[in-house]
Amino acid sequence: MSSRKDIIQNIATSKLKLDHIDFKKTSLKEMFGINVFSEAAQRERLSKQIFKALQRTIKKGDTLDPAIADAVAASMKDWALEKGATHFTHLFLPLTGLTAEKHDSFLTPTGDGTAIAEFSGKELVKGEPDASSFPSGGLRATFEARGYTAWDPTSPAYIMEGPNGATLVIPTAFVSWTHESLDKKTPLLKSMDVLSGQAKRILKLFGKHVTKVFTTVGPEQEYFLIDSQFYYARPDLINAGRTLFGAPPPKGQELEDQYFATIPERVIACMADCETQLFKLGVPVKTRHNEVAPGQYEFAPLFEDSNLATDHNQLVIEVMRRTAPKYNLAFLVHEKPFAGINGSGKHNNWSMATDEGENLLNPGDTPHDNAQFLVFTVAVIRAVAKYPELLRVTVAHAANDHRLGANEAPPAIMSIFLGTQLQDIIDQLEKGDAKSTKPGGVLDIGVDVLPKLPKDAGDRNRTSPFAFTGNKFEFRAVGSSQSIGGPNTVLNTIVAESIDFVATALEKSISAGKSLHAAIKELLPVLIKENKKVLFDGDGYSEEWHKEAEKRGLPNLKNTVDALPVIVRKDSIDLFTKYKVFTEGELKSRFYVLCEQYVKTVNVEARLTSFMGKTMIVPACLRYQTEVAGSVAAVKAAGVDPTVQLELLKTLTSSISTLQSSLTALDGALAHHASGEPIDHAKYYRDKIIPAMNAVRMAADKLEGFVADDLWPMPTYREMLFIR
Repeated sequence: MSSRKDIIQNIATSKLKLDHIDFKKTSLKEMFGINVFSEAAQRERLSKQIFKALQRTIKKGDTLDPAIADAVAASMKDWALEKGATHFTHLFLPLTGLTAEKHDSFLTPTGDGTAIAEFSGKELVKGEPDASSFPSGGLRATFEARGYTAWDPTSPAYIMEGPNGATLVIPTAFVSWTHESLDKKTPLLKSMDVLSGQAKRILKLFGKHVTKVFTTVGPEQEYFLIDSQFYYARPDLINAGRTLFGAPPPKGQELEDQYFATIPERVIACMADCETQLFKLGVPVKTRHNEVAPGQYEFAPLFEDSNLATDHNQLVIEVMRRTAPKYNLAFLVHEKPFAGINGSGKHNNWSMATDEGENLLNPGDTPHDNAQFLVFTVAVIRAVAKYPELLRVTVAHAANDHRLGANEAPPAIMSIFLGTQLQDIIDQLEKGDAKSTKPGGVLDIGVDVLPKLPKDAGDRNRTSPFAFTGNKFEFRAVGSSQSIGGPNTVLNTIVAESIDFVATALEKSISAGKSLHAAIKELLPVLIKENKKVLFDGDGYSEEWHKEAEKRGLPNLKNTVDALPVIVRKDSIDLFTKYKVFTEGELKSRFYVLCEQYVKTVNVEARLTSFMGKTMIVPACLRYQTEVAGSVAAVKAAGVDPTVQLELLKTLTSSISTLQSSLTALDGALAHHASGEPIDHAKYYRDKIIPAMNAVRMAADKLEGFVADDLWPMPTYREMLFIR
């Protein structure tokens, strides 16, 4: 019996004991945030003076007073010890795109054979992990190891429970000894500050004096779950996160019977377990459902401050990664773990809100006369129209190249869908003034017992990479595995620049004696005319749109290698240095890191392709070839015409020869190395290595279609996606 059949039998006969959480006894409301050093916990444990000082930093952006650090640390330590914590760690987001942490014990020996639990303000505020082995793109040499983690009080500390004790986790920024940011949090925080400052200028013109404007995000997280026994039998899934081989299954997603279908029992048990942990950590996960592809699912949270949402999204991924094995499941967050079916994204629902709770992208009931909403919306349109390539590069990496542009995800062309109602208002504005709003109306289903439903004024467009969806913009091109820190840093910055431009123009007109209404009426039509090329409400998947986009002059950076040079273009450097989100050196470092990550990712995949092809697939095919050759001999010996067997043998022999030739070509491509700059290496891997890998896969997948099933050496798509 083959190992694949052993796996299937094990799955079919195993009796997994699922964790059952009794929510009759465990109140969701009481559970939420119990493992977070939240505002409520701070108010309870800190003196009024210390509490108010800390809240001014968190809510108003005041500089953190070092004098309060010891008091906060002492209270945080006592709270953590009561929760069972034995260690603390500074959690940060290095340029790997993952989280990083170094644990230190609270225990301090006293010298008399005993010990005490200590945690000082200095330990809270600053950590010092080794920075030499993290990607830095030349900002730090290997021998320059010093890096600092700096406490981020706007993202509250929390307790991560483990099987043996718990850990106090403190979200931090990560910077070098020479002051450069080495992470994704620091630039994000800077971009949020910049946008806040510019947005307050607009609000001031409308007579509103707010303390702070936040960007808010609700990132929908798509992922796959497959049985872990299948996962461990696939070296490509273990090492590359995606299948490098796999023939299309007889049934894929064409019946569309997976989407929003009943969630399998084992999967929903895993989801509930994860949600319980996330509720304790204050992560507002709201929605769970089956996604389009078989074996694909989604978590969606409520909106939060962009910085907190970024940290929480990393927590969602980490909790899922830790929890899935309890249910004999493997959690796959790669953008395209399976060829030929939908990949996974992370829809980045983005908006702006004041510290008083006003959503600046909420159109209200009559958006045509909501001048404030229209000003901010047109500013966003201008930002996307002026910086589409920067927005594109935020989602550029090797894994997402497999997903973007296919009939499952937005194209690489950046465009905006506004919806029928808002597009009509923008069209009116372009002509001079908006005088009406198309009503949504009522949806009469035509069945007496069913209620009449309020109808939205426009449909949605899932092919748009940047779509207005009621009170937010949904950036749909973000990949499922990547941190949302990078995309939101760029989005915040380009919108801040656009708001700056609009505020400056309005202020100039008002200072010249015009009313605010007159200044807006004069400015917005001009901006719409200049930037409407980015507005598109049709099918983003169609060839017609690609042709139309080219006519409009919209860039189409089809892959990562085409996109990456945008980072170090002069206009990009000028933008980010003007607003002090990145220095020129930091931008160049990101460019080098992303080039290097692209090359390393493809190199790992190519070496795996060669390894699996030579050690798993070719031997299986040769065994089958031997069986078929034996059959030919046996038929001949019986005096029967062996034509049928010979045809199979010829086809098999030819296909194996093609596979071996393609493996030789791949090895040859890997043996040669491009010279020049990092982008030249990336181009070589895109133009030489990836086509060579694809040739190997094509030959192997063809063989999977007729080699004896009991000889095929790894789990197939039809097994991994449908045996649950």
